[in-house]
Amino acid sequence: MSDETRVAFVCVQNAGRSQMATAFAEREREERGAEDVAIVTGGTDPADHVHEEVVEVMRERGIDLADRTPREVTPEELQECDYVVTMGCSAKDVCPATWSGENRDWGLDDPDGRDLDAVRAIRDEIEERVADLFDELEGK
Repeated sequence: MSDETRVAFVCVQNAGRSQMATAFAEREREERGAEDVAIVTGGTDPADHVHEEVVEVMRERGIDLADRTPREVTPEELQECDYVVTMGCSAKDVCPATWSGENRDWGLDDPDGRDLDAVRAIRDEIEERVADLFDELEGK
């Protein structure tokens, strides 16, 4: 990876899937020494806090999300991104902004209110997809 690559992980509430993806991306960036990857996260209708079941299953991976606060993502932030990854909702549903980067929708179930086994399955899929994305970025 030569130039900075901006990646956004976006969902409506920024309280579950996008928070997990962001945390795994931050870990991948650190482990791979990929300082040239900038990570953006947010939602269009942020919740007040990260979902408790998400906090719990992420702790099992050694990642504490309890102190994170969902935030609103702006169209300007997304316009600067090379990749905008939505989490099971279309880009149009998440944000009406347009951007020049590539959009990927990972088609993931919302973990809110799900039992821990279901949230673990979502977490594991996100972890794998984030690793695959970093593999792809390293190949560029």
